[in-house]
Amino acid sequence: MDLSFSKEELAFRDEVRAFFKDNVPAALRQKLMEGRHPTKQEMVDWWRVLNKKGWGAPHWPKQYGGTGWSTVQDYIFNEELQMAPAPAPLAFGVSMVGPVIYTFGNDEQKKRFLPRIANVDDWWCQGFSEPGSGSDLASLKTKAEKRGDNYIINGQKTWTTLAQHADWIFCLCRTDPTAKKQSGISFILVDMTSKGITVRPIQTIDGSSEVNEVFFDDVEVPLENLVGEENKGWDYAKFLLGNERTGIARVGVSKERIKRIKELAAKVEAGGKPVIEDQKFREKLAMVEIELKALELTQLRVVANEGKHGKGKPDPASSVLKIKGSEIQQATTELLMSVIGPFAAPYDVHGDDGSNEAMDWTAQIAPAYFNTRKVSIYGGSNEIQRNIITKAVLGL
Repeated sequence: MDLSFSKEELAFRDEVRAFFKDNVPAALRQKLMEGRHPTKQEMVDWWRVLNKKGWGAPHWPKQYGGTGWSTVQDYIFNEELQMAPAPAPLAFGVSMVGPVIYTFGNDEQKKRFLPRIANVDDWWCQGFSEPGSGSDLASLKTKAEKRGDNYIINGQKTWTTLAQHADWIFCLCRTDPTAKKQSGISFILVDMTSKGITVRPIQTIDGSSEVNEVFFDDVEVPLENLVGEENKGWDYAKFLLGNERTGIARVGVSKERIKRIKELAAKVEAGGKPVIEDQKFREKLAMVEIELKALELTQLRVVANEGKHGKGKPDPASSVLKIKGSEIQQATTELLMSVIGPFAAPYDVHGDDGSNEAMDWTAQIAPAYFNTRKVSIYGGSNEIQRNIITKAVLGL
């Protein structure tokens, strides 16, 4: 299998790289390099720059506002965006609910939601995980009962990323309590301004409130907000999660982080010499780079085979990407911790003269290290992914 890019694909990469170089705001780029969180407005402003260029929903079919790019072009775009670095289009809208709507939704839903998703006129969040129903998502208990022209939704979702910003949430709800776990679940779109919705932030170990609890107390949702068929939501969720797991590999993010590790390790000294000259550190760095190259080649093989498994059935190898991608992301944050050494522990270390001894750029490295522990859990834990590989890839 030839995994090298064609002349045309290399020219496309140059075009994308030049656009990011010229258009990503310097302050936003610096925030991302340092592991800081951009504001909502900074993210929305950037995504609208992308949408004006026609790249707001690049992997969508052209008839719904996408670019018509090949899977290879889409891969190149995402890698260059991650290495810029720049925020990717809001995944909950563009990569998750958008494809579900244009694949399984009706014409009215496509007309109503898709343009607004691409331009971030609506900010979406994901209502899947619940207390006790994370990796075992099919055990979810949030229920939606028909009452006249509405569903009445009661229950709780948790770990809902960026729900504090959201205008809409796509939810998995149990609509047939008598069915087996995977059956009886429906995919429903809910307006976050609806009466009966409460959002409660959860402070994570890095000190941010990126995730939330979302409570539903007799929330009325029009029946027209059901996507596809009732009780078929599990099929749509599997379709969505297959897309999510491929993205979780984040090869470009790890490439950019390794570049930063090398730059910082050449500047920071330990034992009277730059960290980059330490043999054990160099061995650890080389091992991560080798694994990252293997992951990159695996992702290219998945891209080359896209479509082989049929519509709505992503390559089971996406589970491999999820496992190794998350492990490498965690390994790169460990290397950054090794670079800064004692400056990883305190947020505010002062010398005898009251001066701040810690360098500004170290402030987010320790929080990012702790926060990155989660990537091997969300999107289906790595343990669950190994079960998928056992069944779908190895046939055991």
